[in-house]
Amino acid sequence: MADNVYRNALIVGVGSGLSASLARAFSKQGIKVALGARRAANLAVLAKETGAKVFACDATDHGQVTKVFSDFENEFGGPEVVVYNASYRTRGPFVTLDPAEVERSLAVTAFGAFLVAQEAAKRMVPRGHGAILFTGASASVKGYAQSAPFAMGKFALRGLAQSMARELAPLGIHVGHVVVDGGIRSQSRAVPPDRPDSLLDPDAIAQTYLDLLRQPRSAWAWEIELRPWVEKF
Repeated sequence: MADNVYRNALIVGVGSGLSASLARAFSKQGIKVALGARRAANLAVLAKETGAKVFACDATDHGQVTKVFSDFENEFGGPEVVVYNASYRTRGPFVTLDPAEVERSLAVTAFGAFLVAQEAAKRMVPRGHGAILFTGASASVKGYAQSAPFAMGKFALRGLAQSMARELAPLGIHVGHVVVDGGIRSQSRAVPPDRPDSLLDPDAIAQTYLDLLRQPRSAWAWEIELRPWVEKF
């Protein structure tokens, strides 16, 4: 099997934005898709559109994550692409942050990523084939004021990806971290008429994920940053 040919994909942390674009992009390429989310019932329309299998999963629960991978294997065989797109954000002045909310932010953004990635790697390493991709953010490299929990989680996610890439790339597993540095266009967040293309198009981001998957292993990228042409950095 060619190192950049993938037949199935599991996307964890699916909503109506980037993850939905990823599901559509993968499906159009003939990749069989599974979607994991806490509110699986909300994915019925997307599942019908993409032919995807839907799994209910709280990514912070080890037992649920393990079960999703077991169910996925029964349906599709070993996972070949796994994308972690879940995150949780709480904002506010540092001295007023709720510790429980901070803990939740770290659990979803970083610990859940570890659980999902570990289950994926356990199954990919013996075959020497697979790709594990993480969705980062501006906060992966810049800690903004009144956004400490998100920065903590995304910095941890980036560290996880970098460490995994160094360890797993020599074993045939492509690990990628995509820094989405800017706002993402959505139905509730339209592009201002006077600033065309000033928000990231989720379909364009999804195309970059496909491009990462198509990279030959002689030139793998472990991290890539995406931002609109007018975004400051």
